[in-house]
Amino acid sequence: MPYRNDKILDKLTGKNIVYILVIAFLCITLSVYNLRWVIPSIVIFAMTITYTLWISDKKREEIENHIKDVTSDMSSASKVNLVNTPIPLVLIETGGNIIWRSRKFVEEFQNIDIATYLNPIIKEIKIDIEKNNENIEIVKQFNIEKRVYKIRGSVVRTKRRKEKEYILSLYFIDETKYNELFDNYNNCQVCIGLAMIDNYDEIVQIILPERKIELLAKIEKELIDWVTKTGGLIVKTERDAFVYIFEQKYLSEFEKEKFNILDRVKKLEIDSRVPITLSLAISNEGTNNYEKYKSALSAMEIVLGRGGDQAVVRKNGKYKFYGGKTLEVEKRAKVKARTIAQSISSIITSSDNVIIMGHKNIDIDAIGSALGLYRLSKTLGKECYIVSEPTGKSLGKFLEILRNDEEYKENILTEEEAFDIITDNTLLIVVDTHKISYVEFPSLLEKIDKKIVIDHHRKAPDCIENVLISFHEVYASSAAELVTEIIQYAKEGIKLTILEAESLYGGIMVDTKNFTFKTGVRTFEAAAYLRKYGVDIIKVKKWFQADLESYNTIADIVRNVEIIDDTIAISTYNEENDDSNLICAKAADELLTISDITASFVMAKMSDKVCISGRSIGNINVQLILEKLGGGGHITLAGAQLEGVTLEEAKQELIEKINEYLSETE
Repeated sequence: MPYRNDKILDKLTGKNIVYILVIAFLCITLSVYNLRWVIPSIVIFAMTITYTLWISDKKREEIENHIKDVTSDMSSASKVNLVNTPIPLVLIETGGNIIWRSRKFVEEFQNIDIATYLNPIIKEIKIDIEKNNENIEIVKQFNIEKRVYKIRGSVVRTKRRKEKEYILSLYFIDETKYNELFDNYNNCQVCIGLAMIDNYDEIVQIILPERKIELLAKIEKELIDWVTKTGGLIVKTERDAFVYIFEQKYLSEFEKEKFNILDRVKKLEIDSRVPITLSLAISNEGTNNYEKYKSALSAMEIVLGRGGDQAVVRKNGKYKFYGGKTLEVEKRAKVKARTIAQSISSIITSSDNVIIMGHKNIDIDAIGSALGLYRLSKTLGKECYIVSEPTGKSLGKFLEILRNDEEYKENILTEEEAFDIITDNTLLIVVDTHKISYVEFPSLLEKIDKKIVIDHHRKAPDCIENVLISFHEVYASSAAELVTEIIQYAKEGIKLTILEAESLYGGIMVDTKNFTFKTGVRTFEAAAYLRKYGVDIIKVKKWFQADLESYNTIADIVRNVEIIDDTIAISTYNEENDDSNLICAKAADELLTISDITASFVMAKMSDKVCISGRSIGNINVQLILEKLGGGGHITLAGAQLEGVTLEEAKQELIEKINEYLSETE
């Protein structure tokens, strides 16, 4: 109701009446204690009442003036409409005191303690006013119980300048139904997904024909049941691939269940030698269904590049992964390797020259792969250069040999030197990484259009795009294994030097931890091929022998280990040098030799970064853990680098991600 100025009691409301009662109590107490205070007390009380009424009139006058300002150009009918506006309206001081409210406001919030909800918003508005010198547009979101309001309003400063109080005119626009309609609209949008049986070829080769039909029927039934419970549609497009369509509101249910269809399919009975696994890709990005389908195809490439047995959801420009706990199954068909080898040879032949680049903190796998491709390019009659600036002891003995070899002295370039030889027809081959952020010199990716990527790490969203060929096989032990296959199947008769063969062998040996991790039939075939060149295994091992100082350092790291969840070891290396990443990797390997330890993480400071090496014996997926920190790798071997943090901060982040991973896999 509008304010009526003719009643004194109307002026003595709110906080004023409390103050008056307190003063009255004090005056009465003084008078009872000493009668001489009776007259002074009456005078003080009368003055208090007079001052309170005067202040109240001033406030009322300011309110009336504000309303007059708002309604000065309105007709009398418009003024009545302001009072009886169908939108809740309130005049409130930034101190929290409500001084006027419309009839609709009273009706809307009559059974609610509105001050509890409003006070935090009023404080925010006051801060905004003081920061922006009163010139602000009030637009706030207001949630109360199950309703959503948008608050809009204006600001008027009171005439009592010293008090820094403001009067706010606030309108409450109920957007609950609008939000419900918006949510319903989004929930009804179409999501498009793809499903693929990862190891279809291996399955059909090892089981009887009659069992194959039965098994595939079971897989199809599981998928159909999974999709049709949403009212969606699933269609088989190839012998091992499906497309399915469903409403977006069911996507959150799939995510909440962590895509349990992956586990349901793995539980189907089959020969124990090959587990059945699925790859799923879902996207809701695109203005039409065709764009969503293309987005899902891109997501499926990521999943397959990560080894399968997982689901990926593409939304809001980001990928979210689920599953991925099964070790990669080695592919035994060599047709792809032979085709890739011939295609790479053809592209090299048609290029002006070749530049090969590895990853940051280059290791023997990257440089060995580079040397193998160097020999392929030279055999095809093309100039080839390796771009790298390796430092530290990790490759010390090998680099000393390499730099003293006349063959390579002029062909190992710095970044600046590489820019001088680039032409429009230069070919760039990236080895042992596919991540834009992890290549040694990202500027070369921008400068050179023709690119080939050869890598064995699980695929990450930050991958190099627009490449001519991507030989990305996560089943492989190392990039050196893939390059060895390329050399084997290239048409030209390639003759590796002893140093090149030994560097490739060293890459396989180091990445497999002396042929104990992630080895398959193809790994030993590649090693056997290299051995034919007369590789001296003892010499290769000596390249990577640790000196006594490094061994003692690793022992100290192991001694200071912290155990998480009874089986996960975490330790730190507190010295900062160029070999921190190598020491971390060796210490992480050493920790796995301790009984009951199933995963290990060792971290160290390197310049402005903290590097983390993760290792596992397979029970825990270190790649999924370190991927949460921006890293990647494989289930049993992964790494990450954190920028702008201390060792202790990095350790706490790692522990947080480990706990997050453990809660997801429970």
